[in-house]
Amino acid sequence: MGAGQLVDRLTAQVGDRDTALKILKSRGQMDESGNLTAAGEARNAMTAEERAIDRASKQEHRAPKAFKYNPKTNRATLRK
Repeated sequence: MGAGQLVDRLTAQVGDRDTALKILKSRGQMDESGNLTAAGEARNAMTAEERAIDRASKQEHRAPKAFKYNPKTNRATLRK
């Protein structure tokens, strides 16, 4: 799934829409009335590549430019 499908993508991952909404609210990506926050809108606008690089850069504490994306695995790894 690509950009613009944050709720649907997370619902598919966790298997339940209510659980997905609770997760988004706990992350601060959705407010209590079910609207995406600025952080949620930013995440919603990301492509799979951007999300993978964002995850990897946060985990490794490195700049996003330090990573390359592999679409076959949907993972970002450090550039060599």
